[in-house]
Amino acid sequence: MKKEKLHIDFSKAVNYINNYQDPIPADLLLKLYAYYKIANKNYSNPGSKTPLINAFKANALIQAKNISLEKAMKEYIKLVKKEFKNSSL
Repeated sequence: MKKEKLHIDFSKAVNYINNYQDPIPADLLLKLYAYYKIANKNYSNPGSKTPLINAFKANALIQAKNISLEKAMKEYIKLVKKEFKNSSL
């Protein structure tokens, strides 16, 4: 996948999730969160006011820590396509 197309597809996938109205399972949200943070080079600590949520987010980031920016984008897109079959990505 060429870089420009990858960035466009990633942006479309993020927009799709940001506009999604139905509840999304927590495990899926955590994976998307980790891939999104890595893809955007955002290495700041989770910012929730709830310590348990921060722990889950930190764990998701730890599990995905060894992937590249491009791989994180690809995984995010792949996950959206797999879990949201109507996403038209």
